[in-house]
Amino acid sequence: MKTNIGTIDRALRIILGLGVIAWGVINHNWLGAIGLVFVLTALVRFCPLYAPLGLSTCGKGGKSGGCGCGHGKCDS
Repeated sequence: MKTNIGTIDRALRIILGLGVIAWGVINHNWLGAIGLVFVLTALVRFCPLYAPLGLSTCGKGGKSGGCGCGHGKCDS
């Protein structure tokens, strides 16, 4: 499983996921559970929808910190 979620994408997914979860809790709506998908994909740095489309928000060409791993290179 290759990393395909970069640092900015990861941060946005966490923020959006927590927002959707909070909305669900405040409104007593089970749709807030969808926020868990955003948070989970951010934590594992892999989006299953990006893979078949060939998308990646990781840095390319060895840019430092592109995928957030700190090694300066991305798996993609």
